[in-house]
Amino acid sequence: MKKQNLRSYALIAVAAATTIACNPLNNMTKRANEVTYSVVPNPLEMHADSIEVSISGAIPPRFFNKKVSVEVTPVLNYQGQETSFEKIILVGEESEVEGQKIAYEKGGNFSYNSKIPYAEGMNVATLNAVAVGKYGSKEKAFPAKEIATGTITTPMWVEEDYMFALGADKFQKTYPMSKEGTINYEVNRSTVRSSELKDEDMSMMKDWIKEMSGNPMFVFKGGNVVAYASPEGELSLNENLAQDRAESGANAVKGMLRSNKVKAASENEFFTLSPKGEDWDGFKKAMQASDIEDKDLILRVLEMYEDKAKREEEIRNLAATFEVLQEEILPGLRRSIIKLDGEMTSFSDEKIMEFSASNPDTLSAEELLYAATMTDDMDKKLAIYKSFSELHPNDWRGPNNVGYVMAMTGDMEGAKAEFDKAASLDPENGVIVNNLGVYAQKNGDVDKAMEHYNKSNTPESGANAGYIYIKRADYSEAVNSFGAVNSFNAALAQTLNKDYQEALQSLDESEAADEAKGYYLKAVIGARMKDKNMVVTNLKSAVGKDSSLKDKAKMDAEFNEYKDDSEFQAAVN
Repeated sequence: MKKQNLRSYALIAVAAATTIACNPLNNMTKRANEVTYSVVPNPLEMHADSIEVSISGAIPPRFFNKKVSVEVTPVLNYQGQETSFEKIILVGEESEVEGQKIAYEKGGNFSYNSKIPYAEGMNVATLNAVAVGKYGSKEKAFPAKEIATGTITTPMWVEEDYMFALGADKFQKTYPMSKEGTINYEVNRSTVRSSELKDEDMSMMKDWIKEMSGNPMFVFKGGNVVAYASPEGELSLNENLAQDRAESGANAVKGMLRSNKVKAASENEFFTLSPKGEDWDGFKKAMQASDIEDKDLILRVLEMYEDKAKREEEIRNLAATFEVLQEEILPGLRRSIIKLDGEMTSFSDEKIMEFSASNPDTLSAEELLYAATMTDDMDKKLAIYKSFSELHPNDWRGPNNVGYVMAMTGDMEGAKAEFDKAASLDPENGVIVNNLGVYAQKNGDVDKAMEHYNKSNTPESGANAGYIYIKRADYSEAVNSFGAVNSFNAALAQTLNKDYQEALQSLDESEAADEAKGYYLKAVIGARMKDKNMVVTNLKSAVGKDSSLKDKAKMDAEFNEYKDDSEFQAAVN
């Protein structure tokens, strides 16, 4: 009886051993290290709040049993947690499971892409290939294999640098002013008639001279007189006539200046005289604008004959028409055009600031806007812009700039109301449209914001749109959007777009040039350019300004290749 029991146990043991020997998963798991994986990118990268990978693998010959299926799942392990990418199923040539076929004799390759949402802490992570084989009812786990280390999260450095825009002043310490008038003459005469000096334009010049001569901030700089004769009569006579008219025109205005005690008018070179002779160009323009019966014929004569005397002869041959010309066209060509120039000097900065608070109506529009730029006190800025709005109610810059200050101090709804007022005055103004875009963006309506930015076409709107493009991982469009703006965000966009030299230049010309974040980004660029000296030098500068960056650099996958380097370790420890 004992012998029979022993024989039974032996048969069971042999059967069990045979079963184990026949399970192909055993051999596959023993050879699991022969399967190779390639991950792109490695380290992983976060873009637009996601991590996307392309994973490929190579299966060696005579490895994959014909009836086996294997589920391969990339698993990201971080801070005691794990997140799985989509799995891929590999199957043998005779497997009934759906999946990617792998030949037994030749082996094979596989590849696929997968994406997971980024979660906090995934910057320090490892990606493992976790595989489970199945053979009939049997199942066996393969040893997990690390296939990538760390996640680059550099895009997360983008700053919420919303850029509202001010309506700029056009203030100048000194700026030119001028006034122009025209004196007409009788045929073949150069005498200035008193009636001409009473015409509207010359009366306005007279009043302007009186006003400016009493302004201590204004200086008359000189004038220019351009004089003409009508194209009739003897050429030499008309040339002399133009000269005489230039002189008489200048003398008439000199009289106005002297009566207002403008000493500069006594100087011989105060006026520049420009006698032009016969005004054939003016004649042609007047004809083109007229409805004279023979207009086209006369214009053809002007084109046909270069000789001025021949032109006049042919036009005079049109007797009836010439009489009309003498009445309607020629009188307006007998003239001198006087332009008087001067220069206004603004109040001193101290006076501008004083008047902006006490007597804002004393200042010009540009001086009042300029005053607001001379203080960092938001309450004072707001008071100045409100004064501007009251004094210049039709100028969009008033409500826009009031809205700007409100936005900068956190009153977004008040700012929106002011931006709407500004838009009612100038609906297509790019500055206002940008500010309405920022309002939409801060309220979560990114699509509406982008609609505004695309219409605005200002540097501020480009920078604001650039931020959104970075968040969307559209780095080339971000670079285009920032344009000539030099900022940390612009340099970050160029870095992410692999425009490293441009990024370095943008940083050097930005406010971040001497800040910790600027040096740190330069270190990242150095790592990407395989320049260890750039990495170490800039990391030292960065942590010197912000010691918390030591821990960041130690964990940053941008520096994976340098973490065992002694110089790198010295910079971050």
